Amino acid sequence: MRETDVIVVGAGAAGLSLAYRLCAPPPGHPVPDVTLIDAPAGPLRPPERTWCFWESSPGDFDGALTAAWESLRVRGRDGAPTVGRPAPFRYKMLRSGSFESLLAERLEGPGSPRRVVARVDGVRDLASGPGAEVTGVAADGSALALRGRWVFDSRPPHALPPARTTLLQHFRGWFVRTDRPVFDPATADLMDFRTPQPAHGLSFGYVLPTSEYEALVEYTEFSRAVLDDAGYARALRHYTERVLGLGRFEVTASEQGVIPMTDGRFPRRAGRSVFRVGTAGGATRPSTGYTFAAVQRQARAVAAAYHAGRVPEPPPAYPARARAMDAVLLRGLDSGRVDGAEFFEGLFRRVPMERLLRFLDGDTRPYEDFTIGLRTPVGPMLRTVAELPWLLRRRPARL
Repeated sequence: MRETDVIVVGAGAAGLSLAYRLCAPPPGHPVPDVTLIDAPAGPLRPPERTWCFWESSPGDFDGALTAAWESLRVRGRDGAPTVGRPAPFRYKMLRSGSFESLLAERLEGPGSPRRVVARVDGVRDLASGPGAEVTGVAADGSALALRGRWVFDSRPPHALPPARTTLLQHFRGWFVRTDRPVFDPATADLMDFRTPQPAHGLSFGYVLPTSEYEALVEYTEFSRAVLDDAGYARALRHYTERVLGLGRFEVTASEQGVIPMTDGRFPRRAGRSVFRVGTAGGATRPSTGYTFAAVQRQARAVAAAYHAGRVPEPPPAYPARARAMDAVLLRGLDSGRVDGAEFFEGLFRRVPMERLLRFLDGDTRPYEDFTIGLRTPVGPMLRTVAELPWLLRRRPARL
């Protein structure tokens, strides 16, 4: 049984970020012995994916960005644009491969985490004394057995927690290259509601241009169930051809994903010495699906607590007030009481974009939340607030 200080299970955004923060202690503090377990090639390892977030510049990962935008746009169902420059924030696009390469360079040399490739089958507290053990099968087929004082599990949850409302944010994106210059590389389209709207939830287009000829174009839905392959293909063809009018283009790559949007409670502690981080630790914002920025906040907080000798329990990714507002919005969308396209279009039209981005990140003060709430459909939202306490939390049948 191999002994180590900290074990991080999973080398995606959450696990790799945490290992990086732990192995960069303040001056005068020792570097902990960290073991980072990555899944073997195959279905357990996710494909290349894109993370987007907003922050002030410079940021820790600016050297790996694919692109960044100072101007953001939201289009209503009639095509009317709302454009904002949310200074000091920039909207940043980061590909997982570039992120992993950047952190691999930073983690080279003495004090870097030990990397292990293995399938993890069990994570549990030790029967006696502090610490936990991780068991599984290494890439060469041998048994994996590790013990650590603290274990952080960043693997996606196998099941969602009981909730009053659970929607799925599901999407497919095409990286396209057009025959003519059709994109404005200075402006990203966060939400374009010129898409057919589902009965429950909402849908929108999402365009991140990297040049006049190239962009990531996505079709996204917030709804109860995912589409089949033909459904995503139809939606993207409609959006690229009839809405955007791209003309001839080549699809150079694609990506697809499903993000849970739920008011269920994700426990951040799974034992005396075992914690969950990432989506499994509540880092996904229920009302938007954004995760990357919260992952960084949690990683910094965990590392600071560890280096200070405190229990390194991940803090809540968002304040309780933000989670309560998310529960109201999710129920309003799922019940059909709130028109999703109208709701988000109205917020971006009526609220300064910098303040709205802070609101979506859970970083606004109560009086700011109140003024933003007055710019939502107050009647339907208040009816939903009154309904929520009477709703049972049920375990969803699917992810």
